Amino acid sequence: MTEQALSAVPAPDGRAVVPPGSTAAQALLPAAADGVELVAKFFRALADPARLRLLEFLLPAEHTVSECVAHIGLSQGRVSAHLACLADCGYVQVRRAGRFAWYKVADPRVADLVMLARSLAADNAAALADCPAREPAARPGPPPVPATSSEPPQTSNVEGL
Repeated sequence: MTEQALSAVPAPDGRAVVPPGSTAAQALLPAAADGVELVAKFFRALADPARLRLLEFLLPAEHTVSECVAHIGLSQGRVSAHLACLADCGYVQVRRAGRFAWYKVADPRVADLVMLARSLAADNAAALADCPAREPAARPGPPPVPATSSEPPQTSNVEGL
């Protein structure tokens, strides 16, 4: 047998099947650097717990922003921003009806992704608990300037302001 990367084979239900431990797993990520960045961006959209909770809430049925607010307990503005992020990344679709916006999961494969992530997280709970959350290095730049002035802020000399 030759050392060539095998491609994923579609299963009858449409999902890609890759044998564990095969070299095909290497072929699943795009070869171009910008393709890998795109996949990383796809996962970064799921890196926020509120967005994951919203996505799970939307899996079984379509909901309004108000219903999403009531479900996760954040302000309407924050929920709308999270839903907009999920919509921009293609996870959810929005349908406007009058003054209401209804959100639903855009692709049924998202349910598979969420369930697989939940299963993997459960199987690796101890390792994840010990895993330090590493954020990308901060951009280089000047350090913040500490406030050293003890004077009160200046007020406007213009009447009425």
